[in-house]
Amino acid sequence: MIERKPRILAVDDTPANLRVVEAMLGPLGYEIVMARSGPEALEKMRTDPPDLVLSDIVMPGMTGYDLCRKIREDPATRFLPVVMVTASGDQERVQAIEAGADDFMAKPYNQVELRSRVASRIRLKRYHDTIERQKEELSRFLSPQVAALVSSAEGQQLLAGHRREATAVFCDLRGFTAFSDSAEPEEVLGMLRDYHAMMGALIVEHGGTLEHFAGDGLMVFFNDPVPQDDHVARAVRMAVAMRERFAPLAARWAKLGFELGLGVGIATGYATLGRIGFEGRYDYGMVGAAVIVASRLSSAAEANQILLNPRAHAAVDELVEAEEVGALALKGFARPIPTVNVVGLRSPAPVS
Repeated sequence: MIERKPRILAVDDTPANLRVVEAMLGPLGYEIVMARSGPEALEKMRTDPPDLVLSDIVMPGMTGYDLCRKIREDPATRFLPVVMVTASGDQERVQAIEAGADDFMAKPYNQVELRSRVASRIRLKRYHDTIERQKEELSRFLSPQVAALVSSAEGQQLLAGHRREATAVFCDLRGFTAFSDSAEPEEVLGMLRDYHAMMGALIVEHGGTLEHFAGDGLMVFFNDPVPQDDHVARAVRMAVAMRERFAPLAARWAKLGFELGLGVGIATGYATLGRIGFEGRYDYGMVGAAVIVASRLSSAAEANQILLNPRAHAAVDELVEAEEVGALALKGFARPIPTVNVVGLRSPAPVS
């Protein structure tokens, strides 16, 4: 792919000044877009986004200060480099910086200075754009919270490991092994794509952190890296929404003779969270007894059951309609764990 020329939007109500900018920067490989006023410049930004704005200050109607403020107010142009130009002195320099300008130049243009300042600001813009693209790519492979964490300076401390209460959710499909053995590989892959897309959208919607997909299984946790006061409620609401959304998919496959059901386990407890893995392949994970309990509950769940450990149930007792399942003897635990199944969410109380 051929990379386009850096685009500079030159804004000045004097045509001769615009021609000077074009003569000085055009031969260096920059694409020069010209505007005679602030409103015209804003319109051209919408149609042909520039890499840098070089704007005069003193213009009729909308001044360069006003233009710069408009640029900073718009999320789409908030980080666009703005260099302001004037024939006046230090007072206008201060006002330009206060309006949000990144740099300042005096008229008449010094060709060497203009080239160096523009080149410097363009490099910074390209660097910013690269970081944003990397964050976007990360968000395709990591949960949005972890992608943001990896891209932030303060995230390094969290990545190193920390301890807090969190809620773990495990989901997998009842009947998936039989389905995989009987269905064509293309059918299995197609079903998994539908399933993952459906579940992934609900994880993001409820603010969960996806640790992994593994075939028909997935693990999500809540209250980290972004703290959530209602992390248990979020986990339960997500699980109920998953069960509801999965029902039509299961019905479609049932018509073809394949019985599939969703089993979910949810457990709350204190855990250690942070970076796990090895050089070249790291995940952001949750480690602790609650993770194991949630996994075991998911395995024990029958089709369409959402099983909760006592701590999770206590946190959402007023939110859910639940039925006793009894104390389950889970592998790796000396004592059976009292468990409930979430039948549904309680209807909100009517407003009097």
